[in-house]
Amino acid sequence: MRLLVIGGSDAGVSAGLRARELDPSVEVSLLVADAYPNFSICGLPYYLSGDVPDWRDLAHRTSADLEAAGLELLLDNTAQAIDPAAKQVTVTSQHGEQQLGYDRLVIGTGAVPVRPPIDGLDLPGVHLLHTMADTFALHQALTAGAQSAVIVGGGYIGLEMAEAFTARGLSVTLVEQAPAVMPTVDHELGELLGHELGRHGVQVVNDVTIKAIHHEAGGLTVAGEPDFTATADLVLVVVGVRPDIDLALAAGVQTGVRGALRVDRRMRTNLPDVLAAGDCVETWHRLLEAPTYLPLGTTAHKQGRIAGETAVGGNTEFAGSLGTQVVKVFELAVARTGLRDHDAHEVGFDPVTVGSVEYDHKAYYPGAHQLQMRITGDRTSGRLLGAQLLGDQHAQIAKRVDIPATALFHHMTVESLSELDLSYTPPFGSPWDAVQMAAQTWTRQTHGGQPTQAASHETPP
Repeated sequence: MRLLVIGGSDAGVSAGLRARELDPSVEVSLLVADAYPNFSICGLPYYLSGDVPDWRDLAHRTSADLEAAGLELLLDNTAQAIDPAAKQVTVTSQHGEQQLGYDRLVIGTGAVPVRPPIDGLDLPGVHLLHTMADTFALHQALTAGAQSAVIVGGGYIGLEMAEAFTARGLSVTLVEQAPAVMPTVDHELGELLGHELGRHGVQVVNDVTIKAIHHEAGGLTVAGEPDFTATADLVLVVVGVRPDIDLALAAGVQTGVRGALRVDRRMRTNLPDVLAAGDCVETWHRLLEAPTYLPLGTTAHKQGRIAGETAVGGNTEFAGSLGTQVVKVFELAVARTGLRDHDAHEVGFDPVTVGSVEYDHKAYYPGAHQLQMRITGDRTSGRLLGAQLLGDQHAQIAKRVDIPATALFHHMTVESLSELDLSYTPPFGSPWDAVQMAAQTWTRQTHGGQPTQAASHETPP
């Protein structure tokens, strides 16, 4: 059986490796549009900051590792068209055009940066950041002596790049059209992140929409509304991504939420023997029990693994995503999982979000840090709906958010978080973990400390 995979990033590589793991007789070929298979897009800011000195270290696996696992790498080969009836893909490279046949096809074309309606987006010195080519171009601008930067977009990549540019000695202005940076968390946490950016010299501008970029004698001038102008040596535009679907759409693959490719939970499209996974497809949301669009590396790996299993005859279904994410912003970390109030309202829950401040470990032990905790639950059933955490980068935010993420995965109530048997020693925690204390605060404020309707048992999905 010949498995052809279009895309050499997280989903595509995971699909190929899983297929070979289950059936070593499968011939797997990876079509990679550039020369950088399995490179970490999430790691790009840390190469540009200098934290990762060698860009080669961003590879999850080397080409030699992938080939040793039985994957044929077709680098610098671009898929131009899919013929599902003939089971062929038209491919171009420096050697010309060829047709590649397949028995099963996995589409893992990923996402592309959103290009907002800004005049001057294609000017020299204006950068996007998603590929290794984007990274090399930006790195060249930095090493050429850029001293100032304007970042358009205050999401995950924007904040990480604000820290990266600051580490390189640049003067940084970050512009976000929302009232606070990181609009994927509640405003209160976004404000704290804005203060942290300012504390490290980043000028944060909110409630401004950038309209134009143009060259002037002093560099690039960025103009926005209302009443904003700034001049810098380089401009980085990072306002999100959209699914890269053109190839699949032309072949007849159906689309769904936000234009992403529609797949079932075994990653099958509407076309026979054509699967898709990763940032180009819809994601089954475990809590909503409906498709959504969540372009995350963790999700892409899981979906790719499912696609690889399906390709060789497996029947495992994708269990679903909760949108669990974390980001480091200078000396802070912020994380979220599940739903926020407005998300929950839209699907019929009666959400209540309660904030509290807890210590990451016993306050008497040196180095204790306060954590900003926000727990969201359903007022009637007590079901846990989401959680948000912010605190010091050393306060285990990334692993602590995994507690409510796991609870959400198993449809637990807020109250039942207190029943979890978690580890404790004074240097690392408290007899009640910070997440459990935040959950108890939620119960006190919403139900006067009384058990919720579903008591401490799991609620049905």
